[in-house]
Amino acid sequence: MKKWLLHVVLNAVAIIAVAQLFESFKIEGFAAALIASLILSVLNAIVRPILVVLTLPITVVSLGLFLFVINAITLMLTAWLMGSSFVIDGFGIAILSAIIISLLNLMLNQLAKEL
Repeated sequence: MKKWLLHVVLNAVAIIAVAQLFESFKIEGFAAALIASLILSVLNAIVRPILVVLTLPITVVSLGLFLFVINAITLMLTAWLMGSSFVIDGFGIAILSAIIISLLNLMLNQLAKEL
């Protein structure tokens, strides 16, 4: 449970960092980022495996690159569920944001393991 909460907080930090990078990626504050991170975590546990199984042939043909599209879909679904406190203007920015959030999460989680 403690690891999951740490992951949610680190994911919120990554979301805030991406919001600072792009104008078309907006989040109202750290509390909204925490809620978005929580929703994204639940979607990654429930919706993402279903999407991965349904799109397995496309994922295999694209050598796994289609997983970035699935990550963007879950990110946009999170923004849709959050309403006006979390806005992503376009699918292209969602894909780019999903890639950057994944990389930031990787780095932050590695840093947290070392501490």
